[in-house]
Amino acid sequence: MKERGYKKLIVWQKADELAYQGYIITKIFPEREIYGITSQLRRAALSVPTNIVEGCGRQGRKELKQFINIALGSLAETEYLLDFSLRLEYLSQEERKKLQDLRQGVGNLLWKFYNSL
Repeated sequence: MKERGYKKLIVWQKADELAYQGYIITKIFPEREIYGITSQLRRAALSVPTNIVEGCGRQGRKELKQFINIALGSLAETEYLLDFSLRLEYLSQEERKKLQDLRQGVGNLLWKFYNSL
């Protein structure tokens, strides 16, 4: 894949948006959580697009597939952390739904991408 070719991938664009929205929404989390769930949710969400980027920077499909697999794991972690944040009342139902819808869309695209390799 060409350098920066990942930017053309819709799956990367959507994953990037999920990470961005994760950062935006966690700004409202309690300050005491900066090293707790805020950091964990941000890292999990950011791991999705960064693993796509890293996989695209590798030489072969096998390596790319491995990084997409890691991204899928990070996406599952993101889902759990969003649900947990809702239970703690750090997120409203509307905020959670917005992020879960975005996460689900990314998940569908990631699976299609993974299966195409």
